[in-house]
Amino acid sequence: MFLELLKLALRAVRRNLLRSFLTVLGIIIGVSAVIVMVTVANGTAERVRSEIARLGTDILFVRPGQRDPGAASQAAKGFSERDIAALRNQIPDLRAVAPQNISDVTVVAGGNNRHTTVIGTNDAFLAAQDWEIESGTGFEAAEASAGTTTCILGATVKQALFAEEDPVGGNIRVGNISCAVIGTLGAKGETGMGRDQDDIVLMPISTFQRRVGGDSYIESIMLAARDGVSTHALEEEVRDVLRERRNILPGRPDDFEVNDMTEITNAVAGTRNHLTGMLAAVAAVSLLVGGIGIMNIMLVSVTERTREIGLRLTVGALERQVLAQFIVEALVLSVSGGIAGIIIGLGVAYGAVQYLGLPFVVSPWMIAGAFAFSALIGLIFGYFPARRAARLSPIDALRFE
Repeated sequence: MFLELLKLALRAVRRNLLRSFLTVLGIIIGVSAVIVMVTVANGTAERVRSEIARLGTDILFVRPGQRDPGAASQAAKGFSERDIAALRNQIPDLRAVAPQNISDVTVVAGGNNRHTTVIGTNDAFLAAQDWEIESGTGFEAAEASAGTTTCILGATVKQALFAEEDPVGGNIRVGNISCAVIGTLGAKGETGMGRDQDDIVLMPISTFQRRVGGDSYIESIMLAARDGVSTHALEEEVRDVLRERRNILPGRPDDFEVNDMTEITNAVAGTRNHLTGMLAAVAAVSLLVGGIGIMNIMLVSVTERTREIGLRLTVGALERQVLAQFIVEALVLSVSGGIAGIIIGLGVAYGAVQYLGLPFVVSPWMIAGAFAFSALIGLIFGYFPARRAARLSPIDALRFE
């Protein structure tokens, strides 16, 4: 029975091939748009997650100010070296406590220059990031505390300023100050989001504060947990130490933020879900428009084939058989549009993520959902024309001109 109905439906589609194609174009566009948008969003989220993972799942970031939902970060004083020492001494499960002050500065060596990121920190920064010294040395404790004008170059800055020469022992100008190069970092390459991790210059935090930043506060702190220690458990210890250091009374909110990689990953995932939902809703409009197109063309088909319907009813066809015939025709249109949309959408999505440099992450649930939704559109919007065909009077249908 079903095979006969399918043959009739395919015959009707082939009879008006161009009209059938134009009818399902809305379905094709809608399904393709959903797949492209969701795949690009998935690829972006996966890339961000991988970059966060590269920073390390054992990392905590502490920043002054408290961020309210939908509001900018509230002003609060930065941290001090005593805060760094307190965290290091009072929380034994931390393997590294690194201050961070960051500024964009032009660095010069000979006739070469580069606008780069200068980070004021200490040797704990290298330990927290698992960064290796390629040549030279890191910051000695005495150098860091004395505020000597020494610096360590990232691989990109080294290449830009010194090419193949060894810069260790030489000098560069950082802004308006002369800085002795004591070491270079091993290359890490670009992140998936296009940021060059090697485009940095490190200098002692005290030197940065005095000669570059112009203040004595520390803008942020990077904390690395020891192996096997949960960062979630460490958060409370960090909060307790800093609340005591900053004289925050019980019941009062923190004037700083402590974030771990899990929270950042969850925030990215939440943003991705909202964005994907909005994009899918926009694309779903095309599916609805395609469904209306199917209903419209099926109504036209019913009108054109009124005599045929009357003849079938006269020779004994039941109403439910006529109803099933036109529903199957609508399903053939919508499902074929859905399949074409899936194929085209996957092709366009693959090209888009390749162009954007994102991973190609396909969700089987997304494909199944797009296919099911297109079939549902055909079923819903094909039912009303089919019901109209099934309820035609055989005599009136045969008389129709």
